[in-house]
Order: sequence, then C-alpha cells, then structure tokens
Amino acid sequence: MSGISVLVLSGYGLNCDHETAHAFKLAGANSVRVHINSLIDGSHQLENFHILVFVGGFSWGDDHGAGVIQAVRLRRNLGDRLLEFVEKGNLVIGICNGFQTLVNLGLLPGCDHNYRMRSVALTFNDCGNFRDDWVNLKVNPNSPCIFTKGFEQIELPVRHGEGKFYADPAIIDRLIQNNQVVIQYSTHSGEPANKIFPYNPNGSIQDIAGICDPTGRIFGLMPHPEAYNHWTNHPDWTRNYEKLKRRGKKIETALTPGIRILKNAVDFIRNR
Repeated sequence: MSGISVLVLSGYGLNCDHETAHAFKLAGANSVRVHINSLIDGSHQLENFHILVFVGGFSWGDDHGAGVIQAVRLRRNLGDRLLEFVEKGNLVIGICNGFQTLVNLGLLPGCDHNYRMRSVALTFNDCGNFRDDWVNLKVNPNSPCIFTKGFEQIELPVRHGEGKFYADPAIIDRLIQNNQVVIQYSTHSGEPANKIFPYNPNGSIQDIAGICDPTGRIFGLMPHPEAYNHWTNHPDWTRNYEKLKRRGKKIETALTPGIRILKNAVDFIRNR
C-alpha cells in the first residue's frame, strides 16, 4: 500500500467511520475502513498501516460503560500487536468513543510508557444528559502532541454523554506537569472554562478535553475533528459567509481546523 496508510476502525455501534475515513483522505492519506473482526482474524494486518484511528460512536452500545467492551476485545485479541504498533513509532488517535477506548486499554495516558495500566476515566456528564454542541478549545503549545502542532485555539463539535475526564489528583497533576494535557475547554476569548457550563460541557476536571502519551504520538480527545471537514459544517457559516460577502471577500477555501489536525499526523509520518 503506497503513501500514508490510515486504518479507520469500524464495528458494532461505531458510526463515525465513513466521516473519519473521508476526513483523512482530505488530509492527504489513504484511509481504509476495517471492521474489528477483520483485524482480529488477520484479514487486515495492523503492521501495514501508519496511523490507527479509534472512531466515535457507541461501541457495543456502551452497555458496560463507554468503550469498555471494545477495549476488552482488543486487549484480549490484539494487545501485543497494538503495543508493537506504538513501539514502531506509528500514530494512534481516539476520538470520543475512541478516546474512551484508549483510556480503558491503558494506551492513554501511558505514564512511564506503561501502556497497559488504566489510570484515568471518562464518565457521565455532570449536566446529566447527552451534549451535541460546539466548544472552544485552548491548545497547550508545550504539549508534545503531533496532532495539534501550530494551534493555539480550536473550535470543534462535541456529541457525547460520557465525556467527563476524571482521575486521581496526583495523576491530573502529573499530566499537567508533563504537558500531556493537550486541549482544554475554554471561553470564546480563550480563557479557561473553569468547569462553567456550557463552555465545559461535561464537568471535566481541569477542563480537560484531550490528552496524549509522553511521546505525543497517541492522542485522545472528546471533540470531533473529523466532523469539521468543511467550512459549512460550522453552525455560524451562513452568518460568516454573509459578513465576508458584504466585505467583498470569499468564504474560506483552505483546510478546516479539523482537517489540519489530521494533516499534522499525515505530514509527521511523511517526514519522519
């Protein structure tokens, strides 16, 4: 397989695989949707890919907790192969349900490069209901995260019922000190949300919306970059279009922030 190859995991209850595969193609990669069973039975070999994507949705209906069954199934059948994939310098991103799966697997936060131990959780939103909205995000410029290079702020959509990031205070402090907290919910002006709803849509500790491992090559986040794959995805696009039109300007034609996040990953693999 030529070029940068991306494996977009699909399966029971996952519903963002088509959207994510499309977004990675816009970012310049060859993306392939692969059912979890095809990965387990060997129909597709993980080592043939450069980037592994755990997509959003509700794997196995989240019946035993978000991402729990998917994590157990992957650990039992592909545990060592996942670790080998990471050790070879490849990239992993988990979006929403994918983020939940990564923390259940222990691939995140990966403190001391221990990718087997679960030490953080994503649990029920403090608001008590499912949130489908757009959020402002402040990006940590000191983070080693490959995906967020060049960003200071991002606006992305969220759609989850279990997005509250929670961990022991000692773990939270360590993640902050190691710059593994990549993105945090913020106000429109870029100030910390300070757990104020709806800027922080779920009550996450320290407004955490996404973290990475110490290498910056494994990234998990609750917001959906793949869902901002065209400027018209944004709820204010008609208003912004009218503003630009009245000023004699054209609507944006460059890559959206969502695609740029994925392109950072593609460019990293291409240039390494």
